[in-house]
Amino acid sequence: MIFLFGGNKHFFHSPKEVTAHNFRYHLLLKSLSVASFIPYKHQASTGTIDMTCLSFRELTISLSLIALTGCASHTGNSGTSVPSTSTNESCSLQRMAGEPNCAPGTLTQTNVPAATATMPAISLTPDFGPNVLVFDPDMPASAIQSRVDRIFEQQEKSEFGTGRYAFLFKPGTYQNTVKVGYYTHVAGLGHSPNDVTIKGTIEANAKWKDGNALVNFWRAAENLAVLPAGGTQKWAVSQASPFRRMHVRGNLTVHDGGWSSGGFIADSKVEGEIESGTQQQWINRNSEIGRWNGINWNIVFTGVKGATTDVAWPKPPHTVIDTSPVTREKPFLTVDADGRYAVFVPSLLKNSRGISWASGRSSGTSIPLERFYIVKAGDTAASINAALDQGKHLLFTPGIYRLDQTLRITRPDTVVLGLGLATLLPENGIVAMSVADVDGVKLAGLIFDAGETNSSVLLEVGTTDSSADHTANPTSLHDLFFRIGGPAVGKADVSLRINSDDVIADHLWLWRADHGIGVDWTLNTGDTGLVVNGDDVTIYGLFVEHYQKYQTVWNGNGGRVYLYQSEIPYDPPNQAGWMNGKTNGFASYKLADSVTSHEAWGLGIYCYFRTNPSVKLESAIEAPTNGAAAKNIRLRNITTVSLGGGVGEITHIINHRGPTADPKNTMARLPE
Repeated sequence: MIFLFGGNKHFFHSPKEVTAHNFRYHLLLKSLSVASFIPYKHQASTGTIDMTCLSFRELTISLSLIALTGCASHTGNSGTSVPSTSTNESCSLQRMAGEPNCAPGTLTQTNVPAATATMPAISLTPDFGPNVLVFDPDMPASAIQSRVDRIFEQQEKSEFGTGRYAFLFKPGTYQNTVKVGYYTHVAGLGHSPNDVTIKGTIEANAKWKDGNALVNFWRAAENLAVLPAGGTQKWAVSQASPFRRMHVRGNLTVHDGGWSSGGFIADSKVEGEIESGTQQQWINRNSEIGRWNGINWNIVFTGVKGATTDVAWPKPPHTVIDTSPVTREKPFLTVDADGRYAVFVPSLLKNSRGISWASGRSSGTSIPLERFYIVKAGDTAASINAALDQGKHLLFTPGIYRLDQTLRITRPDTVVLGLGLATLLPENGIVAMSVADVDGVKLAGLIFDAGETNSSVLLEVGTTDSSADHTANPTSLHDLFFRIGGPAVGKADVSLRINSDDVIADHLWLWRADHGIGVDWTLNTGDTGLVVNGDDVTIYGLFVEHYQKYQTVWNGNGGRVYLYQSEIPYDPPNQAGWMNGKTNGFASYKLADSVTSHEAWGLGIYCYFRTNPSVKLESAIEAPTNGAAAKNIRLRNITTVSLGGGVGEITHIINHRGPTADPKNTMARLPE
């Protein structure tokens, strides 16, 4: 019997040998490129080979990287050895053939009917592990519904749980209602959101909190079209819940009746109205909307078609910027018609407005998934770093990864993409991840949790001596979330330090926990959320909360921020314990005295001194005012609030000037 693989031949000595050993043939797919295989079948009744091609669809795979092998090297019924491969390769083969429980040393043998030795069905779906659910439009809607409902029941209230999940929908149309709980990531696998249509809804609600969405964190929806049942899609969330590359063929509401404190929309089209309701703040970037209905504290539009144009801030409190100066959309996973997976990296855009996929597909580069190391349960920092050293990109599957050494990104254009809010947790006080001062690194879709032993920093982008110009190909950070405490005691001096120039940050939430496990002024300690040392760093959607000193320190020049939301710490024990020299407290937003150029639009800074309501913050913002700084630093549309009806005081907005937010006057504003 002969199998032909791209011109190579694999021989079995006789047709009898095929049927004697009762084993399944497997294809080892080591690379996806272009080739074909032609299977033939043995006619047991005649002892001859039928040279008619079986009815398997021709696969386009690598010309030289396919091997035919048995389950293991063993003796069949007749005592003749079966061709073998390594134990690990055999396990890979069996998993591809539908035997997912195979592990090295526990290989299984599958019987082939004696009359015909046929090839098994081949799936090109990678092994993403058990917490990635890949759905096909041919699957019964009831089966899909059952699986997503079961996970939602588990994740609906699991604010600090360990479960992590991704629902991936292949191109097609689905009749489902997908409720999105904690640590759940719902995504389409098309090149355009319109490749996957959900006739139902992708819904985040706050029913479990009686409509209060203030803690609806850590979930995501992207790259889908939704035809909402009843005409309205609900996405009632607060921080760390991105809504990206979505096409809502109807209306969108982003609250559930109670308070909510979001949020982030990017590269999305909403044909109808967006109703913000109780949302305290929101950023809309590079989208198309029918209409925005809502005026709470601080709403920012940048590069949005359909945004309000007749704005006289603060009536309404909408900050509108016509174009976004420099953007790169978040990388995302795709699958093509032949079942090949890839990660698509959108192009860098300058002065953009509206969605990137208006013409059907975004511009950019597709990277085959075989160039990625798929990180799964059991991987160590050493195995991940070894893959990086080999030039691999990283795809983190849902899970919590404890790191005993720093993950080091040293090669330009490396992509690190997380599915299902994959979480990195450094141990023994190490830095979780560092990025060299190189071009074009993309980090996306990850949570960084502080460990119990203090780390100096959780993520560092660029080295302390960074000086390279990355204007043509900057590093970009997308949907990165940081926690000091919450799931457990955590400690880190700084959550994120950006040293490289020209970095784009696209949705960050840096949070010293105000509730959860290990929450105490002396337990979950963290000085500062964000430190920016690089020049010309641009951030869309910067949320920084509850750190014990400055929330944000900006040392580089040319910085730009579009929407800043910050709550200063709730828990200073008393005024004496929270002094910056002779000044009451630490400003939330601190521009170093050396900064001569900086711009920020739509800043909201809030206090809630619940431990001791007599505590005061002198100034929400500190910025230099002399020389060039007086001309080139522009901070526009600033709001301060004393939350809870006036629990504590922010005495001034900026540099000892501006009105007070306190129990008598809970909100204060400063246009510029």
